[in-house]
Amino acid sequence: MLLNEKGYYFTILLFGLFAVISVQKSVRGRAEGIAVTDLYYGISWFVTIAAMVLLTVGLWNADLARSEKGFYAMAFCLNMFSAIAVQKNTRDAKMLEDKEL
Repeated sequence: MLLNEKGYYFTILLFGLFAVISVQKSVRGRAEGIAVTDLYYGISWFVTIAAMVLLTVGLWNADLARSEKGFYAMAFCLNMFSAIAVQKNTRDAKMLEDKEL
């Protein structure tokens, strides 16, 4: 794989991680009554979907074996899930810590 292809997938990974963290924070903020503008909420969802579409298009057109494409797709999904889970758990731990004080 060429260096520019590696850079593309790395950039999409970072873009996707930021996007899902933004979605998680805005969804949870709204659920907790924290003011989140409709514009930010919509942009968060848009960039999350855009990151997924860009990865899909990139893998669809890549000259890789199916197993490699699957590996990249699963790694992307697991990274996005783990970013949400870590952010959620960090926020929950902070809330518990604040309640104990």
